[in-house]
Amino acid sequence: MFSQRVKGIDISGIRKMFEGAGPNAINLGLGQPDFDTPEHIKKAAIEAINKGFTGYTANLGIPELREALCRKFERENHFTVELNEIIVTSGASEALHLALQALVDTGDDVLIPDPGFVSYSPLAKMAGGKVVGVPLGEELTMTPDAVNECITPKTVALIINSPSNPTGTVQTKQEIKGLAEIAEDNDITIISDEVYEHFIYEGEHVSPAQFTDKVITINAVSKTYAMTGWRIGYAAARKEYVEQMLKVHQYIQACACSIAQKAALAAIEGPQECVTGMRESFRARRDILLEGFASMGIKCVKPQGAFYAFPEVADEDAPGELLKNGVIVVPGSAFGEHGKGHIRISYAVSEGNLRRAIGVMGKVL
Repeated sequence: MFSQRVKGIDISGIRKMFEGAGPNAINLGLGQPDFDTPEHIKKAAIEAINKGFTGYTANLGIPELREALCRKFERENHFTVELNEIIVTSGASEALHLALQALVDTGDDVLIPDPGFVSYSPLAKMAGGKVVGVPLGEELTMTPDAVNECITPKTVALIINSPSNPTGTVQTKQEIKGLAEIAEDNDITIISDEVYEHFIYEGEHVSPAQFTDKVITINAVSKTYAMTGWRIGYAAARKEYVEQMLKVHQYIQACACSIAQKAALAAIEGPQECVTGMRESFRARRDILLEGFASMGIKCVKPQGAFYAFPEVADEDAPGELLKNGVIVVPGSAFGEHGKGHIRISYAVSEGNLRRAIGVMGKVL
């Protein structure tokens, strides 16, 4: 009755944890900033509505937003793209879907970080690909050596995510350069998920597109500007990549929301103090959480970016026990085979709720 490609994937392990949670539960499971969208961004959307900017836009996205993104990539990520090498999507999730649909044939290998974000494996499978998990190293980053061991003649794509969801770790420049060289040597396309690039506390963000053009760089305004519900993502790549992605985009989406595109333009071109403020708040919360882990004797690789921690918690019943006590976390197994023995915690919550959750964890764990 139903297709095997859909029956073969599961409901997100993140969403599963929300079921059964009480109304007053502290949600450390959802990767969503607890900040409101900045005022200048909301005003841009209201102005777009008042001016009647409510129709279809160009499939690739409004030119002024793509022009702003060209400047952003050159300024912040140190590589250049042309206007027709950017596609605006309905969130980074759609951009990931388009990239995999454009690259993967039935039976092709797709390398993903293990543990890695929950969408990578299902999206690769829906494209007909075979998922190959690349075990992360001791510091929970993807090493070139580990990737080399996983490559086969059927490998067509490698997904990189730095800063990482679920681990919060940041790839080093040397690692990124090494992965780019592997892509060049083996005719593999890198899909670089960079949605947390502005939330780094130690280290630096390095885009692999600095080193090779065999990259589809994916990003969004969702996390950086507290715009998760606005659903604007974007991808940058060589023209031939974007042309193939556009075919899929035209038939499943046509174009991203016109009003949200105007808001995204205001976000990228406007004042950035809002981003700095959020980053410093997340840094402070991370430090509170790490102090809590230390007091409990829980081991955790220090997250250098994003707003997640991935502590070692061997008890498989821990997420369920925490849920009974009003704290939602996500079991590490939701992020891959090598996520077992961990839980993922999002510290994108208020400091008060975070401290209360740490108190509960201290009793339960």
